[in-house]
Amino acid sequence: MIKSILIGSVAAIAISSSVFAADAVYEAPAEPPVAVETAPQFSWTGGYAGILTGYGWGDGDFFDGTTAANDDFDGARLGAFAGYNWGFGSNAIVGLEGDLNYDWNQNDYGVGEVGTGLNGSVRARLGYAMDRVLLYTAGGYTATNFKVEGSGIDESTTLHGWTVGAGVDYALTDRVFTRLEYRYNDFSDKEVLGVDTDFDQHVVNIGLAVKF
Repeated sequence: MIKSILIGSVAAIAISSSVFAADAVYEAPAEPPVAVETAPQFSWTGGYAGILTGYGWGDGDFFDGTTAANDDFDGARLGAFAGYNWGFGSNAIVGLEGDLNYDWNQNDYGVGEVGTGLNGSVRARLGYAMDRVLLYTAGGYTATNFKVEGSGIDESTTLHGWTVGAGVDYALTDRVFTRLEYRYNDFSDKEVLGVDTDFDQHVVNIGLAVKF
């Protein structure tokens, strides 16, 4: 009788231990989900400043009341630019930018030189950002210094007009970006030494800038 009770007790303990072990296996807590880090999207918002170089193809029309003439004024250019971008939504960029440049667009006619030199602009920009790429159009006010120099002549005046263009900025790092752009500058017409002068220009720029 005692033997039967002991055997029954041992069996009950063995069954209880097996059930507890099974519950311990099935009720083990699940592993927490693994966090996946995503790289933050590049931001074009903020200020920037840079340098540029390029080439300009100028065209001048002249009329002294009797005779009309036309000539090309082409040459290299060097300058600097600075601006600020505001972001709207995930892709839209609106900005304001100014630049100051010098064009080597002088022609030598033997008796004197005619051409443009110092120039600048203030432009509004509208862009579309795709991470580190910013496509944009821009337009605004521009002006250039127009000079006529020769024997007994030293005339310098400012031609005012408008500019429009488009380009692409590409971020090399979180602070440094490059630029490639095209512009058309129309400096309208103005009387210079009694000659009606109409000057316009096509420009290609490449630039390197730093974001603040």
